[in-house]
Amino acid sequence: MVRRGDPVEEVRTCAADVGGQAVFVADDVSAYAYRREQRLRDTGLDIRVFPGLTVIPPGDLTPSGGGDHFAVFTPYWNRWRTMPRRSVLPAPGQVPGVGSIDSGRISEVSELALGAPVPGLPPGGEGEGRSRLARWVRDGLAAYDDRRDDLAAAGTSGLSPYLHFGCLSALEVVERAWSETGGEAFVRQLCWRDFHHQLLASDPASSTRDQRTRGDDWRDDPLALEAWQQGRTGYPIVDAGMRQLLTEGVMHNRARLVTASFLTKHLYIDWRHGADHFARHLVDGDVANNVGNWQWVAGTGADTRPNRVFNPVLQARRFDADGDYVRRFVPELASVAGPDVHEPWRLGPLRPTGYPARLVEHEKAVARFLGARAAVASRR
Repeated sequence: MVRRGDPVEEVRTCAADVGGQAVFVADDVSAYAYRREQRLRDTGLDIRVFPGLTVIPPGDLTPSGGGDHFAVFTPYWNRWRTMPRRSVLPAPGQVPGVGSIDSGRISEVSELALGAPVPGLPPGGEGEGRSRLARWVRDGLAAYDDRRDDLAAAGTSGLSPYLHFGCLSALEVVERAWSETGGEAFVRQLCWRDFHHQLLASDPASSTRDQRTRGDDWRDDPLALEAWQQGRTGYPIVDAGMRQLLTEGVMHNRARLVTASFLTKHLYIDWRHGADHFARHLVDGDVANNVGNWQWVAGTGADTRPNRVFNPVLQARRFDADGDYVRRFVPELASVAGPDVHEPWRLGPLRPTGYPARLVEHEKAVARFLGARAAVASRR
């Protein structure tokens, strides 16, 4: 059944309509999810919560030295990979009906979009998700570790939207991939997903609050923020990533790291602005993953090197060596051949018109960021 309205009120009404006394739900870890679950319990219904969002439920895996969660990924991965996992169960042969109750109507994408629908949105649904999983295991997984950071290649699974919307089970994806060639490197990324969920479960307020505050005095620069959002920073690799987000609703993971680093380290703008923008446009935007990755890049989360800065030019030359990714999403630079596309400011009179100048120079931006962090540290 599909219903529109306050979720707690709609669940209560549906339960009453069918004579139900218990509600079975999958777990979740955001502050909103916890409040929703408590409101459901306040209705007097028997609320039964089951694992399903992650491979290993948050709280099932804790450090041997004490504490309720892992703060560093590698020790988490070393324990996670040895943990027993739930069995993958087959789908039921049939789901009993509930009489003549109205089943409701599935919304069109245009009804759900916050703005104009994303033109390059992939088709949704469980059938499409399962087909993509089968093709990925068969055709793409073996080369994953070699191709996953190649921005221009189709070297990643493209399954994250289907995991986000529950069209695929992360547990089943792990079971399908683990023993295959290339499976371990791929499964490690799903472990990152679990890691971020256990971080958020331990501190739901970290969706808007630093996990490890650095005392940053973030810059307030609306024009720079808008240029970053629109993909007009003057750094082609950053602009390509931001435009991919706007046209496809997804972004390559390497590009997410580079664009997030640029906002927080080069522009020294609060990571929350970036997380909000991603949450608005990403079709795979899990709260835990989005916030966890943003805080990792900003140096306020689980990264053990909080002052690391991704050099956008070096990243581009390494992971988009021929410039194909940039030319795909930044048409102003389509005529620039090879790796020269990554530094258009060096082309002099041959520089294409219509492409913006750099918002900041890399060396000056890094010096400003490191100086700001040092100044904060000296006052603490």
